[in-house]
Amino acid sequence: MKAIFKREWKALFQSVTGWLFLAVTLGLFGLYFYLYNLRYGYPYLSSTLSSIVFIQMVTVPVLTMRSLAEERKNKTDQLLLTAPVSVGKIVWGKFFAMAAVFTTSVVIMAATPLLLLPFGSVALGECYVSLLGYWLFGLACIAIGTFVSSLTESQVISAVLTFGLLFLGYMMEGICGLISTQGNLLTKILGCYDLSGGMNDFFNGILDVPAMIYYLSLILLFLFLTTQSIQKRRWSISSKKIKLGVFSTGSAALALVAAIVVNLAAAQLPEQVRSIDVTAQKLYTITDDTRTMLKGLSEDVTIYVLSGEDNGDEMVKKTLERYADASKHISVVYKDPAVYPSFYTQYTDSSISTGSLIVESGRRSRVISYNDLYEISMDYSTYSQSVTGYDAEGQLTSAIAYVTKDDMPVVYQLTGHDEQMLGETFTDAINKLNVTLETLNLLEEDGIPEDAAALIINGPAKDLSADDADKVLAYLKNGGKLLMSAGYTGKEMPNYEGILSAYQVQVKPGVVMEGDRSNFYQMPYYILTKASYTEASAQVAGDYIFIPYARGIGYPGEAGAEDAGDADGTSDGAKDAGAAEDVAYTELLSTSSQAYRKADPAKMAALEKEEGDEEGAFALGLMVSAPAENGEGTEIYVFGSDSIFTDEISEMVYGNNAALFAGVLSGFTGNEDVSVIPVKSYEVQFLTINQAGVLLSGLGLTILVPLVLLLLGIGIWARRRRW
Repeated sequence: MKAIFKREWKALFQSVTGWLFLAVTLGLFGLYFYLYNLRYGYPYLSSTLSSIVFIQMVTVPVLTMRSLAEERKNKTDQLLLTAPVSVGKIVWGKFFAMAAVFTTSVVIMAATPLLLLPFGSVALGECYVSLLGYWLFGLACIAIGTFVSSLTESQVISAVLTFGLLFLGYMMEGICGLISTQGNLLTKILGCYDLSGGMNDFFNGILDVPAMIYYLSLILLFLFLTTQSIQKRRWSISSKKIKLGVFSTGSAALALVAAIVVNLAAAQLPEQVRSIDVTAQKLYTITDDTRTMLKGLSEDVTIYVLSGEDNGDEMVKKTLERYADASKHISVVYKDPAVYPSFYTQYTDSSISTGSLIVESGRRSRVISYNDLYEISMDYSTYSQSVTGYDAEGQLTSAIAYVTKDDMPVVYQLTGHDEQMLGETFTDAINKLNVTLETLNLLEEDGIPEDAAALIINGPAKDLSADDADKVLAYLKNGGKLLMSAGYTGKEMPNYEGILSAYQVQVKPGVVMEGDRSNFYQMPYYILTKASYTEASAQVAGDYIFIPYARGIGYPGEAGAEDAGDADGTSDGAKDAGAAEDVAYTELLSTSSQAYRKADPAKMAALEKEEGDEEGAFALGLMVSAPAENGEGTEIYVFGSDSIFTDEISEMVYGNNAALFAGVLSGFTGNEDVSVIPVKSYEVQFLTINQAGVLLSGLGLTILVPLVLLLLGIGIWARRRRW
């Protein structure tokens, strides 16, 4: 086989064929690499590779057409067949030579992601998985071309038939869709020859084990058929040939059955084994928090999918399979609206779109609209929408917790004082925690409702009345939970701040400026601070929180105060000042020691530190814990900015503000076992490549390399012709 390989390898590069294959393949790859990766800064190879897949329909037939057809035409196949080499080794030797030429082009392509590394973050795992899928597809095409070449002595007929077979396999997914959108026996049979479908998962960042097995089994099957085709020609017309023909037909049938059995077995593997997620965002993998929740399930949950199993959203399907694999209590049932048009009416009076999910247990159910599975953003400059995130896990985990939970806690948000409204991201977090959010106007109530799991007072622009403040204090003394923010308004708010004063906490006048340039964004009042570790902030501990226009928070025992407090965090000053005993203070957010406070921003002459400015460090977020009359304990979280819980601010730090908010509410409501799974972002961090680098790299990959390869091939061919 080694001798056959060397002979074929030399033949490919002593003619123009091998050089032409490399030049065309790399030239087109370079063109799309220039457009997608260099010009637009796209850090993935998937788009580039998917754009050149079709060229295999043309280049592979050129590469394979002469492999066996030319031998047969020139009668040199008789020399091979009488040589002391088995037919199988002949076939494999020729296949390996052509595969080596194709692999050479893939190896050169594999260097291109490394060229992008100096210009930004490149998803190397996804790039090389895409290349693996492209390589396996190419090898399967070469095996098919080798088989066709063994059937005829005409190179032209071999090339045309190979193109036809490859094109049919490339279009098979679309053909099956035209036959039946729901899928049937015919489409399942035809789908066995779907050459391009297996690449989709590779291009999406999934190491698809069944697809790998499919391509490898296809290669083995067609090379085996090639061997059988050649074997039949080794014998003249005789009874011996008839017997061999029967043997060849039976062997081919057995090989086909074996390939089908292997692929059916691969399809039954658990989802976590079948599909290995290599995406940077882990789009297709459920988190450890979800797995922990699923392992703790003790009752059955059914997830109904309003679509056919064969024509549903593949991404959602993979996510659902991972849920079913993670717990024996989860079952997934597909309900095709074409067959069950009114099925959803058992769960909702509203119409819902195809692809939506219904999560049901013995207690209750929840409908998840298909539109909620993806995050959609609007570009108002073009009035176009784009998918920016995938939220199936967040929605499903929340729904499963909802349908299996005993009761639904209620959180009240105070209104009537021009409070800041929570951003959509924050209300989504509340929904995912399966918490009911209600508004509360204390003018209409005698006090905080008894069913309140927590109270939110988010940056009121007007002061509370003394009566309102007393109602809040009464709630806290009885073990209430309060989340409050106090932004700079330029107004005195004695009643609102008096709630904190009862626990010896003061929101200091003015605005804090950060003096350490590494801890602010553009302006000193756009403060970036890392969250300290508590149970509430565990998910974002050590990550940046964005807190603009912040006020400092003073408390007994804070850094720089005379009374440093007890080692356990309980301040002696708080006890001596008349606050409840055993009050504990824990800083969540704080500035660096280079910070300073502008007591009256309206009168400041500069953003830089001036004479009279108080120096830091300052607490910007504080947790207060105190005993209560009901014995459960009072908890207060106070933040020195009324912008901290807005969508725009949270997005600046990749949703960390929303994660901190969810952590606080999770502790308040007793939903520590319910995790708020954030939306998995589709947004790409594009590369920044200077124009000179784009031009030079583009010229090199698109023109220089292919031209050099082509000239080498022509030169070698011309030299041999002169001989």
